[in-house]
Amino acid sequence: MGRILVKELKKTPLEDQELEIVERKGLGHPDYMCDSIMDSISIELNSEYMRRFGRILHYNADKSLLVAGEADVRFGGGKVKKPMLLVFGDRATSQFEGVDIPIDQIAVEAAKNWFRRNMRLVDPDRHVRYQVELKLGSAQLTDIFKGESGLLGANDTSAAVGYAPMSRTERAVLELERHLNSESFKRDYPESGEDVKVMALRLGNTLNVTIAMAFVDQYVGSEAEYFKSKEDMRREIVEFLGANYGFDEVNAELNTLDVEGRGARGIYLTVLGTSADGGDSGEVGRGNRVNGVIPLNRPMSSEAAAGKNPNSHVGKIYNVLSHKIADEIYRKVLGVDEVYVWLLSRIGSPINDPVVAAAELVAKSGLDVEEIRGQVREIIRSELDKIGDFCVKLANGEIPLC
Repeated sequence: MGRILVKELKKTPLEDQELEIVERKGLGHPDYMCDSIMDSISIELNSEYMRRFGRILHYNADKSLLVAGEADVRFGGGKVKKPMLLVFGDRATSQFEGVDIPIDQIAVEAAKNWFRRNMRLVDPDRHVRYQVELKLGSAQLTDIFKGESGLLGANDTSAAVGYAPMSRTERAVLELERHLNSESFKRDYPESGEDVKVMALRLGNTLNVTIAMAFVDQYVGSEAEYFKSKEDMRREIVEFLGANYGFDEVNAELNTLDVEGRGARGIYLTVLGTSADGGDSGEVGRGNRVNGVIPLNRPMSSEAAAGKNPNSHVGKIYNVLSHKIADEIYRKVLGVDEVYVWLLSRIGSPINDPVVAAAELVAKSGLDVEEIRGQVREIIRSELDKIGDFCVKLANGEIPLC
């Protein structure tokens, strides 16, 4: 096994720092949709390959572009003039042992099912067009999938970093978006669309949040109705954040680009509850990190995990596993304020044998890291030994990525 390093990180825990910025792109945001849909395609490919051949074959369905359509928004209900275009890209095995695999059909059906499950107003047959560009993989990368058993070699030289615990601000941003896209909130505010973006700024113990939320025009009868609903939601947001996270003060603003007196042109209205129906495109890798937020105060990997192969692509495996290892260390090792875990692969080496696995610990006052180094190393070693089971959970979609 490669090197396992455990070292103390001399820094102030994030909770004690004066400044923190965290973002989350929500369910109907074009970037979130690209990530989530491509990972749904990944899960369906895993299932089809396993059903037909008892193994997951080579693919990396981690490139996608959602091109915005055109819409005519109006109070009481507008219309979609031109559908969105969803482009799927990269590589997938479409033939194996003389058997054709309908990867185009699998990709399109997975995307349509995602829209049906998650977007109330999007008709996947009328409102979206699909362009599948999943081509054959390179011979060298495809060859690593030909072994009969055992862990595969890494298909890339790549690095990932994860951390624990999530800060109050990170949890607040994550859970606020989920609240705004919950069934109960949509029942109370059907005019609220699924396209939600939350940006939080914490200064000391004051939380300032700016939210962009697409409104659905068919549920908004007038400009006055829009602004009243917006204020009702803003107050509920403040109450939700104030009641759950222990901040001294919470300030929230919603749809700050709005201008009264301009009618439908001056407010954030959509037909389908997403800006992608007529205003904003999306792309894989521009959304949340694998723990659901974009934490600007933390080190982050540049890899987009969504859609990558869960058996060999360390850009997916290590991104998620680094957070899991960090969480295991934080929960099991006493005296640690924060944990950062780094994993580095070498292309071709077994995925359970990274070049280096490193844990950086922000220790509580008085803790000698030397006393816990062995315990931390054992946790890292144990998690790497169980990587096969971990990859199965990734393949089955048991671990959410965005």
